[in-house]
Amino acid sequence: MKLTLVFEDNASMHGEEGVKAYPERMGAYVAELYKKNGYEVTLIINDEHSDGSQITDEIIAQTDVMIWWGHWYHDNIRDEIANKIRLAVNGGMGFVALHSAHHSKPFKALMGTTCNLSWREIGERERLWVIDHAHPIAQGVPESVVIPHEEMYGEPFEIPTPDELVMAGWFQGGEIMRSCAVWKRVNGKVVFFQPGHETNPTYRIPAIQKILLNVAEYAKPLKKIGKRVNHKPQPPEGDIKITDWE
Repeated sequence: MKLTLVFEDNASMHGEEGVKAYPERMGAYVAELYKKNGYEVTLIINDEHSDGSQITDEIIAQTDVMIWWGHWYHDNIRDEIANKIRLAVNGGMGFVALHSAHHSKPFKALMGTTCNLSWREIGERERLWVIDHAHPIAQGVPESVVIPHEEMYGEPFEIPTPDELVMAGWFQGGEIMRSCAVWKRVNGKVVFFQPGHETNPTYRIPAIQKILLNVAEYAKPLKKIGKRVNHKPQPPEGDIKITDWE
């Protein structure tokens, strides 16, 4: 299966906490996780100068699941790139928004809402609870996962009601969050997974890694339909003549 990882590189990743969490950079670390589990991975790095041009039509066409992590530079991505990704998801490609990618242009285009939420960055404890134990994303995951330090994301989260709610997060300060949710968009799936602040080594936790792997598997297309256009079909039963109105 072909994954395209679109990860941002920002200044906080180069600070002391960011380097301690991911000395190899977060994008490279997550890409290696998928590679060693048998996935074919294309890693695209967005920085302050990127406008999304690296995400070419060819890359989109070859991608089974696109996994996006962004934080500072959402507005730099060209609208037409986000729209191409939205159309690809409608055609069957999976899209996974990690952490602050809730404000990425592709995710907002797929949701049709602001995707605003509550947040607080003090490195508090999070307990991630599995709600739907029968869901494929939850397989092999403990009923709860403790993340020692994470950025708080909380309700209200301005998203459409999820088609599937897999996990919820509780934070040390008392907030709760719909932390792992799925939406179906025509032929494709969209997944939001909340943990993953760039200065916390959350993606090094084995249970979180299992969720990342499960998310990619669940979001993969059973079949890519491609672009459809309005058309006037011939009746499948052959020529028909309407001689009377019933």
